[in-house]
Amino acid sequence: MRLPDDNEISRSGVNILPMIDVIFAILAFFILSTLYLTRAEGLPVNLPEAVTSTPQDQVDVTLTITANGELFIDDASVTLEDLGESVDQLSAGSPILVTIKADETTDHGRVVAAMDQLRKVEQVRLGIATTQP
Repeated sequence: MRLPDDNEISRSGVNILPMIDVIFAILAFFILSTLYLTRAEGLPVNLPEAVTSTPQDQVDVTLTITANGELFIDDASVTLEDLGESVDQLSAGSPILVTIKADETTDHGRVVAAMDQLRKVEQVRLGIATTQP
């Protein structure tokens, strides 16, 4: 009787390479699909009609305050004295949401002075951008 050699015995096993390929394909699908998600504001409802309704357009502006105290509205540099006037020109009578992005090392007084100038503008709302830990 002939016994099989070790080379002749085929070992059975689970090949996990196809499973890894499937997992990466699913991961790529979820990453790409989340890029196209939109931010939903509230639950979907059928709104009633009103003859006297008017659209509420809001202007979104970002005020950036660098670590050395420089002010930028979106990408344009602005002085503290001209800040309120510059934001007011962007509004065209619409409500304005100004998001303040101040560096964490910025002098607190500089941020308060900028907020004080912005509060002189009518229909302005202020927000402060932060990051989560």
